[in-house]
Amino acid sequence: MKEEIKSRIELLRNEIKRRGLNAIIIPQSDPHQSEYLASHWQVRRYFSGFTGSAGTLVVTLSEALLWTDSRYFLQATQQLEGTGIILMKDGLPATPSIENYLKSVLVRGNVIGVDGWLFSINKVNSMIKTFKPAGIKLDTTVDVVDTLWKDRPSLPLNKIFEYDIKYAGKDAAVKIKEVLARTSGVGVAFISALDEIAWTLNIRCNDVNCNPVATGFLYLSSTGSVLFTMPEKVDDSVKAYLQSKGVKVLPYSEVAKFLSEVKEEEVYIDGERSCYAVLQLLGDKAVIGNSPVAMLKSCKNEVEIQGTHDAMVRDGVALVHAFRRIEAAMAEGKRLTEMCVADILQDERSKQPLYFDLSFETIAGYGPHGAIVHYEADEESNAVIGTDSLLLIDSGAQYLDGTTDITRTICLGTPTAEQRRDFTLVMKGHIALGTAIFPEETRGDQLDALARQFLWKNGLSYLHGTGHGVGHFLNVHEGPQSIRLNTVPYFMTPGMITSNEPGLYLEGKYGIRCENLVLTVPAFENQEFGKFYKFETLTLFPFDLKLFDTQIMTDEEIAWVNNYHKKVYAKLSSHLDEESRAWLAEKTKTLTR
Repeated sequence: MKEEIKSRIELLRNEIKRRGLNAIIIPQSDPHQSEYLASHWQVRRYFSGFTGSAGTLVVTLSEALLWTDSRYFLQATQQLEGTGIILMKDGLPATPSIENYLKSVLVRGNVIGVDGWLFSINKVNSMIKTFKPAGIKLDTTVDVVDTLWKDRPSLPLNKIFEYDIKYAGKDAAVKIKEVLARTSGVGVAFISALDEIAWTLNIRCNDVNCNPVATGFLYLSSTGSVLFTMPEKVDDSVKAYLQSKGVKVLPYSEVAKFLSEVKEEEVYIDGERSCYAVLQLLGDKAVIGNSPVAMLKSCKNEVEIQGTHDAMVRDGVALVHAFRRIEAAMAEGKRLTEMCVADILQDERSKQPLYFDLSFETIAGYGPHGAIVHYEADEESNAVIGTDSLLLIDSGAQYLDGTTDITRTICLGTPTAEQRRDFTLVMKGHIALGTAIFPEETRGDQLDALARQFLWKNGLSYLHGTGHGVGHFLNVHEGPQSIRLNTVPYFMTPGMITSNEPGLYLEGKYGIRCENLVLTVPAFENQEFGKFYKFETLTLFPFDLKLFDTQIMTDEEIAWVNNYHKKVYAKLSSHLDEESRAWLAEKTKTLTR
């Protein structure tokens, strides 16, 4: 495979030369600015061999480089070895940005090729602004994929289905009106983001692994809307449903022609989730702003919140059965691997009512593999689970009434003092964030240090964000809110579901992550300072009691663990058989000094 990647890079470089370019930038993206991609759009993966969900490939006439973030440093190091592609560790002080690197190796008059369908409007405008003073030009019409990727997978043709209002909680016709009301008076919108289309129209599909979305574009207007997708995906019943909401269906391939001929004077588009090609097609008719869907979608309605609560109970039951099976296999001396753990989790979740799919591929990392933030075991790396290190399990499911995402770090033997200390420092941050009370109009970046403070005091840290938004039977990662060190221009608002997942990763030793999903809810209000909010923990499964070092915990922190475990037992026990209840009772017994 390494030699094949070298060959693909060389073919790409020859194509660059043929077109008179000096470099090309290939992102991990599609025309919808998705995080997770259908196989048809895995262009960067095809040319680099790197399988992470974030990263950008840059090829010049003399070098090939791949930028990715801290979640994938170890994975990228392994996958790029022997390919000739240089790993650029994005986010580290010593690593230049892609733009600064290209400015340092190119000269005035050079041309960089990008595909305008794969970059957002905001990103292209930023690159143009950066490169212009250096006299470097950007050609946004460069698509080399069909020329060089001969066996490229076709666009997904999975069937779209109507998402029942008993789960969605709000009619699509109402949502369309609400979205159009957020277009700064334009009254017409073009939506590219797949999860935003699915939410707006109350439709779902399985075009992207673990993300129940349909490939398409959506044109919204009070006088008639259009869903652009492959006709094979829409049967008569779905077509009739969409027509009842004022939406007709046109082929996905006709979107460019439609936009270039649109009759409206103005069309509202999101600069972050719309690709640059859309702007080029609309020209002066484009009005660029923030997504009119994102906040509506992120603030869950009462039906969605209740559905998520219900899904958490079934997910917790599945996890009780799964972790019991894992412990039993170890006790019986069976050979248990990381892939076995993932299979057990999926098997138990699949038995639950309303199960649809995983919400992402399970991360089960034992020992050093746990330090690879987005590790996914394969036949080559599949480690045997032992008793002398930590096992990190990050997993989740898509149920028709909600999406789950949970990480637990466990020890199947006797933990060391160092492991207990490290775990407890992470949990202290988890508890501090989970119990935070904060005023209205607080951003996620203002809360982030709460989760890191105890690690920082000990000279430790982690490089990923602390919390991401979670969809409702939609993408497990969604915006606009997040909890991270970088500035986040959105407030934590009631109805938002966000992860709380501090961690610690020691290369070559082990990884620790402790994750629950939390719901932003009102806390109290007073006349002088206004409204205050807090987090309600949604996830229902115990933490490993063996890993707590109570000597470095406060009484309040110990009480939080005990109260949380009481809640877990109360919510799950009535859904379990006698042996499973006994197991859960042991796992949720009172933590003491």
